[in-house]
Amino acid sequence: MLKGKLKLPDKARKAFPDRLGSLVAGFDYKDEEHEGLRSVFEFEEELETFQPNGLGSDRESTDHNDGGDGLVDKKMHGVGESDFRFRKRPDRDPSGSVSVVEAIAADEKRSDLQHELSQPEINLEKLQRVATTGLPDGGGLRATTWKLLLGYLPPSRDLWEKEQMENRQKYAKLKEELLLNPSEVTRKTDGALSSNNQPADNDADGPLKRHEISQEDHPLSLGKGSVWHQYFQHTEIAEQIDRDLQRTHPDLKFFSVDSSFGRKNRDAMRNILLLFAKLNPEIRYVQGMNEVLAPIFYVFSIDTDEQNAANAEADSFCCFVRLLSDSVDHFCQQLDNSSVGILSTLSRLTELLKANDEELWRHLEFTTKVKPQYYAFRWITLLLTQEFNFQSIMRIWDSLLSNPFGVQDMLLRLCCAMLLCVKSRLLSGDFVANMKLLQHYPDINIEHLIQFLSTKFSMNTVHYTGQDLDMYL
Repeated sequence: MLKGKLKLPDKARKAFPDRLGSLVAGFDYKDEEHEGLRSVFEFEEELETFQPNGLGSDRESTDHNDGGDGLVDKKMHGVGESDFRFRKRPDRDPSGSVSVVEAIAADEKRSDLQHELSQPEINLEKLQRVATTGLPDGGGLRATTWKLLLGYLPPSRDLWEKEQMENRQKYAKLKEELLLNPSEVTRKTDGALSSNNQPADNDADGPLKRHEISQEDHPLSLGKGSVWHQYFQHTEIAEQIDRDLQRTHPDLKFFSVDSSFGRKNRDAMRNILLLFAKLNPEIRYVQGMNEVLAPIFYVFSIDTDEQNAANAEADSFCCFVRLLSDSVDHFCQQLDNSSVGILSTLSRLTELLKANDEELWRHLEFTTKVKPQYYAFRWITLLLTQEFNFQSIMRIWDSLLSNPFGVQDMLLRLCCAMLLCVKSRLLSGDFVANMKLLQHYPDINIEHLIQFLSTKFSMNTVHYTGQDLDMYL
């Protein structure tokens, strides 16, 4: 486990459960109403590309309607397989035009943020207020702010270098211990011993001595204590990670396997996910974790501070663990029906919608019977990373990470607002139409969505007082 290895918040230190449910929409708990839902959806869809502000593609967006991995295994209520394709990220407006007023506002925000981050003691409350309105791109400001919001960096600037150095060294040691195969470890150990213990007689002749190999060190050993047995146990996990990374923003140059730069980034993400799996044998790797890791690793890798960018892998691992610890209970099948399980969170979303728009709640819950398990499971577990394009994801995460009540609180507000945004369409739709709409959420003005949250949702009552948000689509 991670305890004792890296500095983590209390929740991240706790013992994880023995089994982890799928990140894919659906459940496998025993309630008759929801029996078999965990196995309904597959997480295989390759996503569309887009070209936001330099994250561009070498290829045009392709048509994904040729079948493939993103189809569901079953039909529900007469809905065909093609109706349940996973969310494709919409293309962003290529014009990228910014008004003079917006440019001036962005410069002012950048100056304010730079000033705040230069203080000897960071005011986290003020930083949260700035971040929730969106962080400027470039300059490493988002990377530093995210690290502070996730608790990786302490408020005191004087401690930043020490904390980062310690965690980076620990990560390097963990990689050396857990990611090298046993032969490489043995050769490295023997090389170190031979360099420290030179033989007294360098001219000694005679037959070579057979190197003694213990049962635990033999590659064919099936013993649970065998280092080789443990190594081979993770081969299947590594292969799953490799398959998922192939589908992680494949048309973005940063992640593309068509360049050495992209392959290097994928290798670093592979190390992070595989190391997490080995340190957490009760959880291991869950399909979809690659999507949660991608924004963190990208933001840290483009930091203008060369030393920080060079250590993006280590920093991303530490922050990935912190972010995941806030929602790890959602992924545990045994906890589905508990107060911390995914069903409890989905129930909170339902109650939030009911409190803010009972008409829409009744239509979804009773008229069309579109349960949140069918669409919001993915929204919540993957932190909306499959509902919007990459640039929008980073903007959404600025608000998620800066919420003083926690990521999950803000996430539920966003999910509720997303439903309210398409209220008129949902009210006029049946089960099939509404499922297609929510599984392929339409492109939306993210700034308007977040502004709606801040003006229409009270932080205490979280009550919707406005009108339908279809105007923002």
